[in-house]
Amino acid sequence: MDKSSALDYINQMFPTEASLSGVEPLMQKIHSEIRRVDAGILAAVRQQSNSRTKAKEDLAAATHAVEELMYKIREIKSKAEQSETMVQEICRDIKKLDFAKKHITTTITALHRLTMLVSAVEQLQVMASKRQYKEAAAQLEAVNQLCSHFDAYRDIPKITELREKFKNIKQILKSHVFSDFSSLGTGKETEESNLLQQLADACLVVDALEPSVREELVKNFCNRELTSYRQIFEGAELAKLDKTERRYAWIKRRLRTNEEIWKIFPPSWHVPYLLCIQFCKLTRTQIVDILDNLKEKPDVGTLLLALQRTLEFEEELAEKFGGGTRSRDSGSDDETSKVESNGQTVSDIRKKYEKKLAAHQGSENEEKDGQKDLLVTGAGFNFRGIISSCFEPHLTVYVELEEKTLMENLEKLVQEETWDIEEGSQTNILSSSMQVFLIIRRSLKRCSALTRSQTLFNLFKAFRRILKAYATKLFVRLPKGGTGIVAAATGMDGQIKTSDKDERVICYIINTAEYCHKTSGELAENVSKTIDPQLAEGVDMSEVQDEFSAVITKALITLVHGLETKFDVEMVAMTRVPWGTLESVGDQSEYVNGINMILSNSIPVLGSLLSTIYFQFFLDKLASSLGPRFFLNIFKCKHISETGAQQMLLDTQAIKTILLDIPSLGRQTSGAASYSKFVSREMSKAEALLKVILSPVDSVADTYRALLPEGTPLEFQRILELKGLKKADQQSILDDFNKHGSGMSQSPIPPPAAPVAPPVVTNPASAGVIASREDVLTRAAALGRGAATTGFKRFLALTEAAKDRKDGPFRKLFNA
Repeated sequence: MDKSSALDYINQMFPTEASLSGVEPLMQKIHSEIRRVDAGILAAVRQQSNSRTKAKEDLAAATHAVEELMYKIREIKSKAEQSETMVQEICRDIKKLDFAKKHITTTITALHRLTMLVSAVEQLQVMASKRQYKEAAAQLEAVNQLCSHFDAYRDIPKITELREKFKNIKQILKSHVFSDFSSLGTGKETEESNLLQQLADACLVVDALEPSVREELVKNFCNRELTSYRQIFEGAELAKLDKTERRYAWIKRRLRTNEEIWKIFPPSWHVPYLLCIQFCKLTRTQIVDILDNLKEKPDVGTLLLALQRTLEFEEELAEKFGGGTRSRDSGSDDETSKVESNGQTVSDIRKKYEKKLAAHQGSENEEKDGQKDLLVTGAGFNFRGIISSCFEPHLTVYVELEEKTLMENLEKLVQEETWDIEEGSQTNILSSSMQVFLIIRRSLKRCSALTRSQTLFNLFKAFRRILKAYATKLFVRLPKGGTGIVAAATGMDGQIKTSDKDERVICYIINTAEYCHKTSGELAENVSKTIDPQLAEGVDMSEVQDEFSAVITKALITLVHGLETKFDVEMVAMTRVPWGTLESVGDQSEYVNGINMILSNSIPVLGSLLSTIYFQFFLDKLASSLGPRFFLNIFKCKHISETGAQQMLLDTQAIKTILLDIPSLGRQTSGAASYSKFVSREMSKAEALLKVILSPVDSVADTYRALLPEGTPLEFQRILELKGLKKADQQSILDDFNKHGSGMSQSPIPPPAAPVAPPVVTNPASAGVIASREDVLTRAAALGRGAATTGFKRFLALTEAAKDRKDGPFRKLFNA
């Protein structure tokens, strides 16, 4: 304890004076405890003193024991060294004897092998001189093994002499073998019965020699076999494209005739395999020369027949010597589509064997390297394309013929088109479109059986031109508006008159264009899967799809314009009604019945023929056209009394009801809710206008501002005229109206809203007029109901933007 704690402790023990009586007992207790502790300390000191003495004694004893142990270790080490010296003296003579024995044994073995080598070389020399090939082959193996034992003794004169002698013997054997093989194929094998056996034994000798000997022998043999082929087919008589099939018949006949004779070659040499490779390379070179030296374009039939026979021959070689499988197409209508191209494309083969093909070999070194590669067993040489790929640059005439045939068939199909659908048809698509794609698929099938490279890509581009031409045919078939002096004089310029049959034809064209849009995309996908991978990126049908989308655009616009033209008579009848002199309000007017009759006749047919999305778009454009047109048509009336305004308001409600019933009339109610809002919004403007006309003169300005906040002063002035106010009365109201300010624009009465083009898949050039996707959606929402809700209507804005361009693929739609 520190002092403060001790003081606290004492104050705690003796808090009062009375408690001081206990000091004496406490002091005695503390003294007793001190004495006890002192006794314990003394005992511990004494014990420690005794332990120290004992520890010193133990340490001295341990030190003595360690000294004794070290002395014994030194004594043992000394004795071990003496023992080792004694053992070395004993074994010194034994090691000398062991090394001597090892050297003697090695010398005996070397002398024995040298004797065997000398004997074997002499025997081999005798066998070589006598052309004993079978024995010489076995002896060659033995000599080669014996020579390998003397690789470390190359500097010894005797070994060098034997090696040189062995080399000369091998050269002699090589010359004998090559000399004997030169008689193969000359007819001597039939005269000398043992010649074939001798040559078979000679093959054993060749296998025992260096691999280069076998390569040279096979190469010489193949060249000699192809000498007659080269002479025959380089002549003027057979060096023609129409004689290509005879080339393959020659090599097949050669293989079949000499099959028994060529059995003398070991199977591991693959002599027929290598001969066919050399034949293919030579044939390719000659065909390339024939094609390049043609003075005019080759006959398509001859060219395709030669290509087909080449593909068949390559397929036979691939099946005979391996190299994968390829399916055959037996269902093509054309005779040239019997064989489809293999999984490995022609261009891949061309790249892989570019340095090996004769047409691309520039030196003997490349030829030698290529030969070495082909001599490797199991090299997996692919025969498909080795010859046929040379036809690729010359197949443009085939593509031109295919395109010409397709165009002729297209013209014929369009001429024979009835522009109607057969009874019982479930597609509502013109039969000519299905026939067009049928002949395109047949053409694609024929071409893919011949090649899947650049020619197929060129044919695909021809398909695009054909489909664009068909889109133009559909476009031209749409009804046109009135043109010329008479039409302009009568006010019918640009108006399109459509009959019930015309409306059905327009629907058929829309469905057909939609079918072509979808099928052309599927065609592009099929071609991209078939064509070479490096060309697949260029397979694109977007331009063709844009063309068919443009047809759909024009067709829907034509459909709306046709109905608008039918409404012209009813709109004129509306303005001729004496609205200023009506005495009472009755049933709906006759022009309303006429509008109802027009829609009742057309809408059910259109609803049954058009798809939901196109029908909804058509309704949107119809409502956006009829609503503003009815609104502006009110201004064309001369005078509207209060009774006339009430009657016209009743007619407006009737027209609104008719428009709201159109989805049910067309049996397509998928978008009825949003469509109803759209119709209500458009027709509410006409209702508001009539309510302004019905309002008292003193409050007409306030009513106009409240109900038509977007109106113009000119419209307001026209409303005053419709109410029958005189010029003087109008002026005071107009002054008051202008004095209070309307906050309205001073633009004149706008013309009827023109129908907006339906969704069109535009190309990047036409789509570039809109900065971003957000701009597209914003503008689409402003142009049509729910324009941003579907992928189809998202393109609405793109078409609108195309109208602002001075050129482009869609400009013609708005100039028509």
